Amino acid sequence: MNWTQPGPRKIFAIAAAVLLSAAVGCHKKGIDSNIGTMAGAPSTGPAPTAVITADPLAIDLGQSVVLNWRTQNADTVSIDGIGTVNANGTQTVSPANSTNFHLVAKGPGGETEASVRVTVRVPTAPTAPVADNSGDMGSEEAFHQNVQDVFFDYDSYELRPDGQTSVAHAASYLSAHPAIKVVIGGYCDERGSAEYNLALGENRANAAKTALVSAGIASSRLRVVSYGKEKQFCTEQDESCYQQNRRGQFSLDR
Repeated sequence: MNWTQPGPRKIFAIAAAVLLSAAVGCHKKGIDSNIGTMAGAPSTGPAPTAVITADPLAIDLGQSVVLNWRTQNADTVSIDGIGTVNANGTQTVSPANSTNFHLVAKGPGGETEASVRVTVRVPTAPTAPVADNSGDMGSEEAFHQNVQDVFFDYDSYELRPDGQTSVAHAASYLSAHPAIKVVIGGYCDERGSAEYNLALGENRANAAKTALVSAGIASSRLRVVSYGKEKQFCTEQDESCYQQNRRGQFSLDR
């Protein structure tokens, strides 16, 4: 058999093929190494699930409710206000007020939450209806029993202590009957001129009005008029009679 020495081109082609084969072999080993590392990574596992219910959802104070919960893929389960519980279970509770029962389930795959709200109805004491006197005018008799005339000293329009007491009692009654409007008449005894007594009577009526306004009665509910000495309650010429005529008279303003 005759052997022929290969030429330069054939030698070069053989060398190139050998180098390419070595390079490919090294690259495959690198890929296999990476795949082995990923396959060895730890698995986190499936995420936990949880649900919690209450029966019933609304109760009266003192009654009980049954909690029912179910979880999956959880290592620890806890409920606020109760503490750590089994993965699945039921429990009877009697909350004193409306409560949100919050459940937390934890496992290798993470953490999840669930909650249910129980409404507690707390009874309230019945309240007596509030009387509405906004349109109550009251009777004429009740008005005069509670809103009494005030009396003045001679030639004076200053309220005396007994008059201040009467005004305070009158203001209390008028506050309870806001529909009532009042006309205040100013009167004088027969002594002095008509003009002077008209002015004095007006001052007496205004003094009574000012006292009522200071006690909380709206000015718009009060009207003043002076009669001076023209209308006498008593016609005898003595101090007892004069005193009856020196007054501020309260009347219903209809």
